[in-house]
Amino acid sequence: MKYAVVGAGAMGLRYGILLQENADVQVDFIEPTQASLDKIIAQGNKVWKSRDHKERHEIKINIFSPESYEGTPDVWIFFMKQMQLQDTLDRLATKFKSGQTALGAMNGMGHIEKLQKYFDDDHIIGGTAMIATILNDFGDVDFMGDEGAGSSVYANLTEKPSETMTALQTDFKAAHLNPSYTENFMGTLLTKVFFNAVENSIATMFQSRMGQLMAYDGFLEGIARPLINEAYDAAEAAGIELIETRDDMVDQVDYVSNVSNPLHFPSMYQDFVKGRPTEVDYINGWIANLADENGTQAPNHHLVTNFVHLAESMRKFTPPVNKLAPDYTGA
Repeated sequence: MKYAVVGAGAMGLRYGILLQENADVQVDFIEPTQASLDKIIAQGNKVWKSRDHKERHEIKINIFSPESYEGTPDVWIFFMKQMQLQDTLDRLATKFKSGQTALGAMNGMGHIEKLQKYFDDDHIIGGTAMIATILNDFGDVDFMGDEGAGSSVYANLTEKPSETMTALQTDFKAAHLNPSYTENFMGTLLTKVFFNAVENSIATMFQSRMGQLMAYDGFLEGIARPLINEAYDAAEAAGIELIETRDDMVDQVDYVSNVSNPLHFPSMYQDFVKGRPTEVDYINGWIANLADENGTQAPNHHLVTNFVHLAESMRKFTPPVNKLAPDYTGA
């Protein structure tokens, strides 16, 4: 199949590069952020790729603005920030064709409803990825972990099999994205949202790596579990079936923090230290709203949402230290 990756950020570049290099399929990149597009074009339509800060080299890509793109992909893969998606969809609206599929593998919630305005329900796929990646700068991506590190999960909005899903799974396996398939759409999406509501938000507030959160002995039971319990209470009240149990989710936070990605700075932190708005409203804020709408209590998610926004406001008084920068020494 042919793919168009919308958003040439950390995850967009990782998916697209792996698909074109390992699965040998055609990939086009659409970059709505002008500064990023300009830099990649100035580099000769090339991006820098590293792995764990090593072996930095250039890779040629096909990249376009939303307005200049004239391709006809089988699948559009959206890796936008939630607050940027609607404007990008508006700019691309005339490019979408009947029968094309939209895959939304973004952080947070809110994107599926937007995609439904442009794509039929039987051509929408939701996905989540536990694949650590850092965008050092526009057009400069760093893959964290060994080749094939991490995993991804996908579900059709219809919660039924499809030929497109079968073909996509084949391509994604060849790309070393370690995909799996479920028939629980909301459960699939919320697994990542509930995880991010702990790891991303708390790591951002304290400007820490995931593993550093475990320096506090009470992190799992005193912080992670209350947030997870509130999220599960809200989902269950809304009639949403989760894929993992509450204990499974706490164990996942434990494993990712201590074993799989202890040195990783989550994407929300990457936005925070670069002065950009975070997606907390689409993660903790979304969970808090779900609780409010379904008669459960989520005071911790309301508080975390406000704390992250407070941290954003404090940047003008105490600028955060960008620990992602190549010249950062920790001194």
